[in-house]
Amino acid sequence: MIEVRGLRKEYDGVVAVDGISFKVEKGEIFALLGPNGAGKTTTIKAILGLINYEGEISINGMNVVERGKEVKKKIGYLPESVAFYDNLTALQTLQFFAELKGIKDADLMKLLKEVGLEKDANRKVGGFSKGMLQRLGLAQCLLGEPELLILDEPTTGLDAVGAYEVRNKIRELNERGVTILLSSHILSEVQELSHRVAIMNKGKIIAIDTVENLSKKLEIQPKLRLELQRPSNRIVNLVKEIKSVKDVKVDGNILEISCPPSAKLAIINAIEEAGIKIIDFKTVEPTLEEIFIKMVKEDE
Repeated sequence: MIEVRGLRKEYDGVVAVDGISFKVEKGEIFALLGPNGAGKTTTIKAILGLINYEGEISINGMNVVERGKEVKKKIGYLPESVAFYDNLTALQTLQFFAELKGIKDADLMKLLKEVGLEKDANRKVGGFSKGMLQRLGLAQCLLGEPELLILDEPTTGLDAVGAYEVRNKIRELNERGVTILLSSHILSEVQELSHRVAIMNKGKIIAIDTVENLSKKLEIQPKLRLELQRPSNRIVNLVKEIKSVKDVKVDGNILEISCPPSAKLAIINAIEEAGIKIIDFKTVEPTLEEIFIKMVKEDE
């Protein structure tokens, strides 16, 4: 759906994006991550055809520069900071954008209902909260049933319920076959939604893969979290002596042990043989946050 080849962009001699290349497959949720200033927003603007750049970008086989108008009809875009005319209602706002996009038969009330704003259809946007504006922005980018959605911080300003509903909407759209390019600082959200992630730093892509594969490449171990009746230094030292245990942390009566799955049974047996009762235990898989921090620190 998206192919970026050798994308490079400078602003007044400062390189914002430094010759990156990547592909987003049709039907994929692909996340673009990176610290502030990594080049994510510049990359998104280039894909949208909003800035000049070096390199080549195509959407569904069409060159963004040569066939820009045709390409834009296939894209829905939700910017990080949405802005609408305060004196228009939610319904009038969608009517305005539908006219701009040349869409004549859109069911605008259905769109507002999809994002939970049907009861506010005739309220002026100037009185909307940040979360309501974000919902209206999502409705706007769904106009015309685009094949590709580019979502920059889609849950910004939403409460927990609103963020949950937007995540469900993203999944639903993806199940319908919509390709989604997602950028978000909420890494747990990205991990929950994305098929693959690309991590950017200083204008370059430093990693691109599934979260699972990245954790294997970086050798980030899963954690065994044990709740013990009476933890002690003796037990901690006993666990540390077990082969392949990487690290042991203690928090109250909780032991958090970094180890491969093959070591879990040996750890549990050793603790029970030492006469310590295990109240509960669970395995915690590596998080995208751990991967992200390790990748960026190593790149620095």
